[in-house]
Amino acid sequence: MRRSAVTAVGAAVALLVLTGCSSGGDTGAVPGRSAPTTPAAATSRDAQPSPSAPPAKGSAKVVSTVAEGLASPWGLAALPDGDLLVSSRDEGTITRVDAESGKKTVIGDVPGVSPAGEGGLLGIALSPSYASDHQVYAYFTTEGDNRIARMFYDEKKPAGQQLGAPDTVLRGIPKGSIHNGGRIAFGPDKMLYAGTGETGETGLAQDRKSLAGKILRMTPDGQPVHGNPEADSVVYSLGHRNVQGLAWDSEKRLWASEFGQNTWDELNLIEPGRNYGWPDVEGKAGERAFVDPVAQWKTDEASPSGIAYAEGSIWMAALRGERLWRIPLAGRESAAAPQALLTSEYGRLRTVLSAGGDKVWLMTSNTDGRGTPKPGDDRILLLEVA
Repeated sequence: MRRSAVTAVGAAVALLVLTGCSSGGDTGAVPGRSAPTTPAAATSRDAQPSPSAPPAKGSAKVVSTVAEGLASPWGLAALPDGDLLVSSRDEGTITRVDAESGKKTVIGDVPGVSPAGEGGLLGIALSPSYASDHQVYAYFTTEGDNRIARMFYDEKKPAGQQLGAPDTVLRGIPKGSIHNGGRIAFGPDKMLYAGTGETGETGLAQDRKSLAGKILRMTPDGQPVHGNPEADSVVYSLGHRNVQGLAWDSEKRLWASEFGQNTWDELNLIEPGRNYGWPDVEGKAGERAFVDPVAQWKTDEASPSGIAYAEGSIWMAALRGERLWRIPLAGRESAAAPQALLTSEYGRLRTVLSAGGDKVWLMTSNTDGRGTPKPGDDRILLLEVA
């Protein structure tokens, strides 16, 4: 999943939490358009901290262990009743976790998943209209591509048979043994965002016709959205190496975490049509043609995966870094230096998801072939954050 020799990139956009099912109802509003999107604007973000900026130092307390014994978990979605859905990258299944008892029930598998390397069943999200349409969205690797499909979840059917046949909404995202991206989420505009990777072919990240190394924005039916940089394209931003996390702050700004190669991992503020530099630059370069990250880390401290927004901060899971990063925000900038929490306590961390208020769910990733599993791995933890 990590540092490969430079070769190429691909397409996408997404959020940290999730989902939808009809092409109607788009208002044309585009998150992130509140600021100019000219090259000059990209380097002149708000300089003054917001009066409501969170404190420089915060905390993350484990309230409970929600579930244990998960196999290669990757995506996480919260059902309306508080239970959780978890995707297994290598098994190609989706499991329901009872948030009270921790009981795990496989609701079904996703046909066509072809797990290999960093590919398999990755991000999942619920339709914004889930209460009425019961659609679950999934990003997954097949024999020939990465794609996004939706499935009807029928809780009345027997366990293991509750997922309907996949209805593909977007296909043709380049696949590779590494850098498949995979995070999907529904934004405040009820559009579907997806983060993709460049599959190890670095040039794809700058290829505007490729879906690799991008953030994508589309209707719940997989169509380009009015207000996208190009009317006939789902590409929302480009120049990404491997987008792994998507989340919106309280002002509906989109943030994304991204693997660097050998030097810098990144947290970026995403604006439509902007170029985030890979493979021409990695980390902060100060070049007008590219957008610099808001925060960056040495690769052994992060290898960032999922992110969530809570209590005025971005919370970022780190794989190789084995820690939870807290990045307090002041508008479009960080309010203070990133703070490392839970360092080496739970191993590799894959996904963070807001549980409302000062609570977030955190999912580990020690059974993915790159970690060192301990008894109970992998697990979902409920945290209280500040």
